[in-house]
Amino acid sequence: MALTRRPVAADVDELLAGAGSRQPFRPADARSSATFERVELDGERCIVKYVHVDHDFALRSAGDIGCLPLRLWACGAMDVAPTVIDHAVLGAAPWGRNGWGAAIVMRDVGAELVPLGDEPVGEATHVAAIEHLAAMSARMWGWHDDVGLLPYGQRWCTFAPVSVATERDLGYPEPVPRLAMEGWARFAGRVPAALRETVGALHADVGPLAEALGATPSTFIHGDWKFGNLGRAGDGRTVLIDWAYGGEGPVAHELAWYLALNRARLPQGHTKESTIDDLRIALGRHGVDTAPWWDRQLALGLLGAVVQFGWEKAFGDEAELDWWVERAIDGAAML
Repeated sequence: MALTRRPVAADVDELLAGAGSRQPFRPADARSSATFERVELDGERCIVKYVHVDHDFALRSAGDIGCLPLRLWACGAMDVAPTVIDHAVLGAAPWGRNGWGAAIVMRDVGAELVPLGDEPVGEATHVAAIEHLAAMSARMWGWHDDVGLLPYGQRWCTFAPVSVATERDLGYPEPVPRLAMEGWARFAGRVPAALRETVGALHADVGPLAEALGATPSTFIHGDWKFGNLGRAGDGRTVLIDWAYGGEGPVAHELAWYLALNRARLPQGHTKESTIDDLRIALGRHGVDTAPWWDRQLALGLLGAVVQFGWEKAFGDEAELDWWVERAIDGAAML
């Protein structure tokens, strides 16, 4: 599928020309140092999010001084599945030091997002999230990045010890890297030595994992498919916000990320295993033949999730950690 470019405003003044009152606020779930405003544009309540490498761990860990969310908007990648995805974005403009950041204006979809908390979500929300993930992936099946989004292998480096060490040297301006540093220390003491060595080697050089996954099919992925970024629009589409990790990748990455970060919120009767099966079936429903590659990409994708989130699992209970350890060992055997 060819992407259709979107216009980018010259600056924030142009972006917000004619806006009503502008009031700063901070979302309850904000974890980065990004700043936000509420504005009114053409009679509609909107949110402006200001992101910059100086204030955002995701951009720093990717070495991104060109502001990936701005590039995603400009190249049209947010529009890849308009019949099932509502990204809510209305416009964007360069912002901040050297123009390395962006002001992104979007409709206020707060009421449509999944509520904060650790309670299981409604079944309809989960089912739609998996169905629409399959639909978006199928629409872009076989896509390869020629517009300069997140480099393929970079997404598995986000929480690597070297990345969080950089945040330590900055005084931990955001809380998650501090937790990651502690979590990796716990991980080292809770997993088998062979897996600890494998994950450590991939933190030092993610190339073997990226190369193995790159030999399986690619699509466009949002990169942060979790309930904190998802919701249900009034027309039934999935609301999808915070496009900080978009680019080429394996659909198994999106699935593994979802399983790793949403496991406590899966509805009753839905498990990690059933969710894996549901996505495979949904991909087939949308015309993707999974038989030749699914098992290999899934195993490698679950290993990739441990490379990213082993630190988070090390804070959890034994059963959850063991599930991921077993899957990571299976994936490591395919390298």
